[in-house]
Amino acid sequence: MTDTAPASGEHDAGEAAPAEALLYDVIRRLWPLHRTVVRAVERELKDTGTGMTAGEHALLDALHNEGPRTVPQLARSMGLDRQPVQRWVNHAMELNLVVTAPNPAHRRSSLIELTTQGAAAIRGIQEFEAAELRQRLADLPAADIRTALHVLDRLGEEFRHLANGPRVPPEETDTHGNRDTHTPSHPHETKVANAHNGDV
Repeated sequence: MTDTAPASGEHDAGEAAPAEALLYDVIRRLWPLHRTVVRAVERELKDTGTGMTAGEHALLDALHNEGPRTVPQLARSMGLDRQPVQRWVNHAMELNLVVTAPNPAHRRSSLIELTTQGAAAIRGIQEFEAAELRQRLADLPAADIRTALHVLDRLGEEFRHLANGPRVPPEETDTHGNRDTHTPSHPHETKVANAHNGDV
């Protein structure tokens, strides 16, 4: 009789799964979950006749929660490139859901803010969604939800570091194996970092 290895994501009964295996299980579920949520939101928006896409729903939600933002600020907070966010802004403006406003901090980068119609639209959508969540997920304890939020926040933090590359250069050693704790930044790296920090 030959031994059969457990399938990916499965663990022997009574055997505690290592933390990294559990984290893999979480990560494997994120993409299918994201796509399912997007499809559900798109169906909801179609049924309510708002004319919005799921991306524009996310845009209005960000503005509702964070207040007026520039397009680059919205893109950063949503973890996206500017181009799709700009397209959502343009369409939302056509629907009279958002408008541009002067930006005291940067004259060339306008703020995007909700119109009265846009604020009412996202508020109505969120009220409907909250009622659905209460009805369908009432069995989930608040403590479990807070734990899930903590895990997702930590995953997001670490994967942002991986996606952006190391922020601090690795310590170098001399010929005797001693660590050099003062490694100057390359001028090009400094220039790129300054340009990124000044982006609004």
